[in-house]
Amino acid sequence: MRVHILIADDDKHIRELLRFFLRKEGYEVFEAEDGERASALMEQVQIHLAVVDVMMPAKDGLALCREIRSYYDIPVLMLTAKAEMADKEQGFLAGTDDYMVKPFDPKELLFRIKALLRRYQMVSSEVIRLNEVTIDRGSYEVWIGDERISLPLKEFQLLAQLAGHPGRIFTREQLLQLIWGSDFMGDSRTIDVHIKRLRERFEGREQDLILTTIRGLGYKLEVPSR
Repeated sequence: MRVHILIADDDKHIRELLRFFLRKEGYEVFEAEDGERASALMEQVQIHLAVVDVMMPAKDGLALCREIRSYYDIPVLMLTAKAEMADKEQGFLAGTDDYMVKPFDPKELLFRIKALLRRYQMVSSEVIRLNEVTIDRGSYEVWIGDERISLPLKEFQLLAQLAGHPGRIFTREQLLQLIWGSDFMGDSRTIDVHIKRLRERFEGREQDLILTTIRGLGYKLEVPSR
C-alpha cells in the first residue's frame, strides 16, 4: 500500500510545492487548507504522516497536532514561519515529532519525512534494535549483544517508549501519563530518577544509544549512526 501523507496548510503555493515533490517520490498526497478540513480528512482516509502548518484558520496547527496525538499514532512534522525557541517549544509540547521553519528546502523536508517514517516502523514492532542493544517488548527483555540485562518494569517501559520513537522529544508530563498513568500521585522528578538509572545501566554504550536531556522540555533517545 502506498504511504498516505496529509499536507495541512492554508498557503496553496506550499501545498502545490509539497504535492509535486511528494508525488515524485511515490507518496499519495491529501491536502487540507485548514485544521478543521484536516480533521475531517483523517476520519475518512488512513493517513501515515502529517505535515502541519502552525498558523491556519478554523483550527490551528498546535490544536490539530494535539488532536492527532490523542487519536492517531502517526508522525507529525510541523511547519512554521516562527523560528523563536518559545515557538518551537509550543510545537514540541503539542506533540510534534519534527519542526521546520519556513522558508525550507523541499529536499530537506523529504529527508526528514523518510526518517520519521523509518522511526515509526519501530513503533509497531515487538523487537526494537538500537545497534547492539535489543529491546523485546513481548518478553520485557533487554539485551546488549549476547548479554541479557534485567530492568525493573517502569525502567523498561520508559526505555521502550523512548526507543520506539528515536529522536522524538517527550515532556516529563507526557512520559508520566504514558507510563505511570493519570492517577499517579507523584511528580515529574520520578522521570528524572528513572532516566538517571537508565543512563547508569547503559554507561559506556553511547555508541548504541544516548538519552538526551532537552532543557526546559524533557528527554529524547538518540541512536548514533554506525
